[in-house]
Amino acid sequence: MRSGYVLVTGGAGFIGSHLVERLLKAGESVVVIDDFSTGTPVNLAACVDHPGLTLRRGRVSSVPDLSGLAAGAKYIFHLAASVGVELVVKSPIYTIENNLRETEAILAAAVPSRTPLLLASTSEVYGKSSKEEFSEEDDLLIGSPTVGRWSYACSKLTDEFLAMAYMRERHVPVTVVRLFNTVGPRQTGKYGMVLPRFVHAALRHEPLRVYGDGTQTRCFCAVQDTVEALTRLAVCSQAVGEIINVGTRQVVSIAQLAQTVIEALDSRSTLEFVPYEAAIGPGFADFMRRKPALAKLERLVGFVPATPLAAIIAGLAGKG
Repeated sequence: MRSGYVLVTGGAGFIGSHLVERLLKAGESVVVIDDFSTGTPVNLAACVDHPGLTLRRGRVSSVPDLSGLAAGAKYIFHLAASVGVELVVKSPIYTIENNLRETEAILAAAVPSRTPLLLASTSEVYGKSSKEEFSEEDDLLIGSPTVGRWSYACSKLTDEFLAMAYMRERHVPVTVVRLFNTVGPRQTGKYGMVLPRFVHAALRHEPLRVYGDGTQTRCFCAVQDTVEALTRLAVCSQAVGEIINVGTRQVVSIAQLAQTVIEALDSRSTLEFVPYEAAIGPGFADFMRRKPALAKLERLVGFVPATPLAAIIAGLAGKG
């Protein structure tokens, strides 16, 4: 790998802050770019005074001499993005423009130096397909543009197309990672993330609000496992030019998840089933399944996330 620091966009976010801590502990110097729109300085409290950390506050696209900053990096993790169901539904213009502009800016900045870049994408790009398991080579089934839910999926999918185009035409070494429901400490339910929302309610013995009928299934991946996968992929030459799922094979329905949280935290909470229209607004579209195929990840880096759900819940509740 090249010499230099590691550049992390969105490094004050939930996943980004855990990644920054991991890199610093490994002896790396790290430069973080974050505008604190969804991230927060509190996420970096444990390492803010670390001599190896440099924090640049602002949008990626507004950083002076971004190309020079990229040229000094040995690797770029691009995690900056608009996230969360509620934010996506309520602010689709912001979501689309923010995701596209910042990705275009960092890719363009990496061109002169051809700095390797990992783009964090999302399982949302698989759209409304009802497959039991999603592979990186699958065709994608996105819903109508009249349904705001799909604006996030389309913006991140366009990010993927843009990244691959920059690799083919301008020779930027790019790796795309599709993250499946990463969860853990520092994640907030503010933007609709289900597990921290459940844990917060259970600790207060309040009803856990399950949207829809609760039969939709997800696979929840511990943030430390996601970070492990990202750092391994960054040094894997075979991952360049690939799209790779990162998640866990542990499947749970949302209703089962809520009940598991209640039992794990010895809570007096009950379940409250809420129609999507009442919880989020009219015209919301959800998908019933989201399980990743992980054969490519395992083949490339010899690792598959497997932290048990009970340990994830304990960590979110501050009991881990």
